[in-house]
Amino acid sequence: MSCYMEEVFTYRMEAEMARREEYESMTESLVLPIIEENKFELVDVEYVKEGSSWYLRVYIDKEGGINIDDCELVSRALSDLLDEKDFIEDAYILEVSSPGLGRPLKKEKDFKRSIGERIEIKLYRQIDKQKEFEGVLKSFDEDTVTITLDDGEEKTFERPAIALVRLALDF
Repeated sequence: MSCYMEEVFTYRMEAEMARREEYESMTESLVLPIIEENKFELVDVEYVKEGSSWYLRVYIDKEGGINIDDCELVSRALSDLLDEKDFIEDAYILEVSSPGLGRPLKKEKDFKRSIGERIEIKLYRQIDKQKEFEGVLKSFDEDTVTITLDDGEEKTFERPAIALVRLALDF
């Protein structure tokens, strides 16, 4: 690939990321009053392309768990606001759901709530010949996440190296 083509590709990727972040931020500002009014928690908003379709996903939670009626309530209210504001250029599918059992940890409050809990970390690249680690969340800051492995060893990961952090599923 020529330097020019690489620059164009990089520019397009950066522009798409900025657009996604803008859509997510605007959606979050629209949905927050609905969430707060109903005493729910906003877990995450994501705008992603899967196959040829765009999805605007809103993940909500509450003490005791979210049910289908809660999702429907938020979906209807948010859908009306999204139609009114009409800031998303692409055709998309709106989904409102609970974060599920393997809830990702993304925000500071997610990490705080999960101190002492078993989590799994998936990395973009291997460290010590593996990309997945599981252990108890010991600490975190804006740059790192530290877990205690089953053998008692502490392992610290740099945030940019982490593809996913979520609560571990123990069955």
